[in-house]
Amino acid sequence: MKLPRLSPRQTPYVLLLPFVLLFIVFGLFPLAFSLFLAFQTWEPTSGLGAMSFVGADNFLFALQDEWFWKSLKNTGWLALVSGVPQHLVALPLAAFIHASFKRLRNGVVGAYFMPYITSTVAIAILFSSLFSTDYGLINVGLQLVRELPLLGALVPAQTVDWLNDPDYIKPAIATLVFWRYVGFNVVLYLAAMQTIPRDLYEAARMDGAGRLQQFFYITLPSLKPMIYFGVTLSVVGGLQLFEEAFILTQGRGGSDQAGMTTAVYLYRMAFDFNDFGAASAMSWLLFIVVGLLTWLTNRAFRPSKA
Repeated sequence: MKLPRLSPRQTPYVLLLPFVLLFIVFGLFPLAFSLFLAFQTWEPTSGLGAMSFVGADNFLFALQDEWFWKSLKNTGWLALVSGVPQHLVALPLAAFIHASFKRLRNGVVGAYFMPYITSTVAIAILFSSLFSTDYGLINVGLQLVRELPLLGALVPAQTVDWLNDPDYIKPAIATLVFWRYVGFNVVLYLAAMQTIPRDLYEAARMDGAGRLQQFFYITLPSLKPMIYFGVTLSVVGGLQLFEEAFILTQGRGGSDQAGMTTAVYLYRMAFDFNDFGAASAMSWLLFIVVGLLTWLTNRAFRPSKA
């Protein structure tokens, strides 16, 4: 049996059909169903027939929920404390690798990029061991610092319970997030640096500019589009932080909910409290926050008008 021949006008649509179907089933439908659920009250164990329209009650509940606001505060703190140092470290580190390594550059970059492609579960389990109260290497290192004459006064006098003390849960999570994603930003900035014309640096050296001056007057201005891209990814990723906080706090948010991000709270609202309607409403409120901060980031990096 001979298959029908496609016309040049039909061919693109047929080739795009698999992607369109997958996008509708796994992308568009979940998004639309989530928006529909935001205006319903529903416990999935009761079946689809148990849905009941409640209007904006789920959004009002979310705006009055103290845990939701606390999760937003935790998420903002983690996004700021783990995100800003990523770029402050990645920029000069990428510049150092770009200027100092030639043959070994790929190996060095690969070593920094390795945490990003490693399983989140494996990384979180590793850091759970490092942050262990009794045998963790971090507490062992702090114990050694305490014995030093001057630096000993800068560290806590007692052993730190990183994953159970509300004062230390967020710093522990932020440390993990920083360690995992700083290498990704190094790769971004290093790739952008390799596109900067060498003639600019040669002209600057002929004019007597040192490495520091070249970095601030050539490298940084040339990297502005990539910095905007990297900061936007950090903003979006930081506000959606889930895996690291979920695993380190065993899915409960830690003591006094100090490590509960908004994404973790959405998960708990849906699967622990069986309130999918409120969880969907909160997810759309989080979407609004992400959109607003992304817009503000775009405004901050917009070229100034002369």
